[in-house]
Parts: sequence; C-alpha cells; structure tokens
Amino acid sequence: MHVESILSKLVSFPVLGGESNLSIIHWIQEYIEGFGVKTVLVPNEEGTKASLHCRIGPAVDGGVILSGHTDVVPVEGQDWTSNPFVLTDKGDGKLYGRGSCDMKGFVACCLAALPEMVKAELKAPIYFAFSYDEEIGCLAAPELAQAINDYYDEKPQFAIIGEPTMMVPTVWQKGICIYHTKVTGSEGHSSRIKQEVSAIHESMRLILWLENKMNSLIEAGSTDDRFTPNHTSIHIGNIKGGLAPNIIAQECVFNWDVRTIPSETPEQILAEFEAYCREREEELRKVFSGFKITNSYKHPAVPGLDTKENQSIVALVKELANNDTTNAVSYAAEAGQFQEAGFEAMICGPGDIAQAHRADEFIHKEQLEMGVEFMQRLIQKLS
Repeated sequence: MHVESILSKLVSFPVLGGESNLSIIHWIQEYIEGFGVKTVLVPNEEGTKASLHCRIGPAVDGGVILSGHTDVVPVEGQDWTSNPFVLTDKGDGKLYGRGSCDMKGFVACCLAALPEMVKAELKAPIYFAFSYDEEIGCLAAPELAQAINDYYDEKPQFAIIGEPTMMVPTVWQKGICIYHTKVTGSEGHSSRIKQEVSAIHESMRLILWLENKMNSLIEAGSTDDRFTPNHTSIHIGNIKGGLAPNIIAQECVFNWDVRTIPSETPEQILAEFEAYCREREEELRKVFSGFKITNSYKHPAVPGLDTKENQSIVALVKELANNDTTNAVSYAAEAGQFQEAGFEAMICGPGDIAQAHRADEFIHKEQLEMGVEFMQRLIQKLS
C-alpha cells in the first residue's frame, strides 16, 4: 500500500487518548503479520488497550526502534471544514485529518516501508513500537520500552520517536507533569466573606504563587536557550468552582502543568508548592478548621530528553534525515522514556507540530515523502 492509502486507513480510526485502541492496533497487527513478521502485543491490565512491538531482521545487537503512538486528541468543539476522521485531499498539497500530523503520518511511513524492510538483507534489525494513551500522559511507553528489553535476547541500540519535527533531528525535549489541585473551603452567604473561607479566593492565591514561581525561575537565570520558550513553564489549564455569585465557594479545583527544562524537575516545584499550601492551611484553619488543599498527579511525570551531540544516534539520524542540524522541542513525547529504558533516543518525524491538536490538522504530502525517504535510507544503512 502507498503511504497515503495507509495514512487514510489509520486516520479512519477515531481512537482518542484514554479510549480503547484495539481497533487500530489490530489493523496494524494484521497488516504487519501479512508480511510474515511476528508481532507482540503489550496489553493493559483490563485488556482494553495494547501497545505493539515487532522485529524485522536478524536477532543481533545494535538495532533501531521506530516508535509512534496510535491515539489522537478530541475534535469536539473544533471548527473542522471536513470530516476529521476521513483523510481529505483538497488539492493544495496537504492531507487533512485528525492525527495526520500527530502522529499517524510517521506510523504510515513505517508501515509503507515494511515490504522493502522485509525484502532487504538487513545486517541489524528494525523494530516497530506503537503505543496507546500518549495524548493523556505518555502512559504506555515505559511498559512498552521495558517489554522490548525483556522480550528480545538481543539489545536494540537506538530509538527514534517520530513526533512531527518537519524531519529535523531533535535531541532535546522538555519534561512534563500535570497536577490536580482541590481547595476545600466553607460555604456561606457572600456577605460573610471574612467569616468564611472561599475556595475560589484561595485558589487564586495558589495560582498567583505558581505564576510567580515561574517568573522567579526566569529572573534567577534558570533558562535554557535550546528551547522556545527558554524556561520551565507553569500553566493553569482549567478551573471550576462555586455555585452562584452570592454563595461563598466551598470547593474549587484546577489542573496545571509544568514543562521543565533538563536542569529542573517538576517534583522540585511541587515540593515548594506543597510547602506553601501547608502554610495557607495553617493560616486559614484559624477561620475554618476544615480548610484543606490537596494536590495529586493527573499522570506520572514524563522525563525530558537530553541527548548529547556526541552520541552515535545523532550522526545516524542526521544521515537518515539528510539534515545536519539539530533541534529542541517544548512539547512532551515518549523519547525521554525510551532513553530512561536504556536506548539512545531522538525525535524525528514528518509534519509540523504547529498543525497538531487544532481544527483542520494536516500534513504536507512532501513531508510524508520525506518520511518514506528516511525509511529507505535506514534500510540501506542497515543492509
């Protein structure tokens, strides 16, 4: 199948992060096994989702993992001009559809190159590693990477994660963690604002503390010019609380994310935030003894990627991409998780991240072809 035909099929599976991905993973499995390649599924505990890995080529050390995720973000509330789950060619050199860029385009390039990989006399193996639930916290990648380590007798050396980078070799990625904060105050008549504790008012103080923390890190010179923005970012994404303008809010919750440069960790920021929360509890319990602030993880911290320029993978990916530059990205990806599992890791894939997660997401046809050429160079390199 041509890469565009494969991408069209992949886009047709409306698998959102958090939902079962068995429909798309079973299609991919059947496609791969149609070329005589054995696949291995790594299911979740409930059996409702699964990652997939496989090996093409000999069982020797030094192989290359090609990794992507199978889930996408929602389309609800977005103003699409075409069906998001039908790959649409409008004649402008772009292919529109949810996931076309992020990141089914890369998966399609892998699958389109599979027949050539099977026919080639590879001296070192190529592995596919396709995960689920990346879009809600890179949840499956650690288990998938470990499964590869456990399953094969040989040791793959490299992991290339095909997130959209416009085929620019990318060696640095910020880490991310998402937190949930719940503030419990005391309900009452709004005229008693000084006799009660408003969960909304206190949430605003906590949010201001987080913004000030981000700014203080920047002012202290904790920056890294490899990234844009060049600092750790702290962002409050949504907030909910209160019943009416004249009722003091008993509860308020907000979710926030921390995207860290390599020299910092989300845990450091959370520890300081927790200390401030305990200070506020001690102060406000003088007014209302039941005042409480609780913080919890929305998902585990995702490590950043900090690949050194002298690592072997850098020269390899530059050669495969036919691009001698390197780049950094501020979005989260599974690359740092594969690096933690012992593989030299980089990010490089077709498409522009600026098109991801938005209405009328698209990938340039030219980018898809560059992705296929990347695969062809990999086959030649390992043959």
